Amino acid sequence: MKWTDAEDIGIALSEKFPQMDPLAVRFTDLRERVLQLDGFDDDPKTSNEPKLEAIQMAWYEEWKDKG
Repeated sequence: MKWTDAEDIGIALSEKFPQMDPLAVRFTDLRERVLQLDGFDDDPKTSNEPKLEAIQMAWYEEWKDKG
């Protein structure tokens, strides 16, 4: 997965952290969680706020659908 794979990352985060409210996660913490995902293989330096926001929203969509 790459930073631009927001939907795939959102799904992975919702599976790894099912009880965590994505909107309560700071971008710095979100970035670290993404970097720790199995299958994530992108340059940490290329993350930015718009990419993290897209990931957070994708994660939120998955989380609220499961809740």
